[in-house]
Amino acid sequence: MALAYIGDAIYEIYIRDFLIEQGETKPNKLHHKATHYVSAKAQNFLALELLKNNMLKEEEEGIFKRGRNAKSHTFAKNADVLTYRVATGFEALMGFLHLTGQQERLEELIAWCIQKIVGEQDEERE
Repeated sequence: MALAYIGDAIYEIYIRDFLIEQGETKPNKLHHKATHYVSAKAQNFLALELLKNNMLKEEEEGIFKRGRNAKSHTFAKNADVLTYRVATGFEALMGFLHLTGQQERLEELIAWCIQKIVGEQDEERE
């Protein structure tokens, strides 16, 4: 759960940086756009896509599963338990990569996740 705690913060910082780099500066719009990337629903989607596309190394998948299966005493307000748990696994993976100094790998996975969300948003607009 500690990995998920730090992973949540790290991932959100990368997303905020990305949105600001895209030219978004209004706090309300930043917050609204960020939820497309950092909500439990979005993180659940990204985690499942990482697995489906074989993006994770064996150790990373193990960390994800440990985070997903960890006992939590809190629950997301806007997500079911399974979605929340998968999102927790995603956050744990981000925290693990950060705390073990695997910055390049962390940034590689986050860039992939950002592109996945951008692609989904483009498809929704079509």
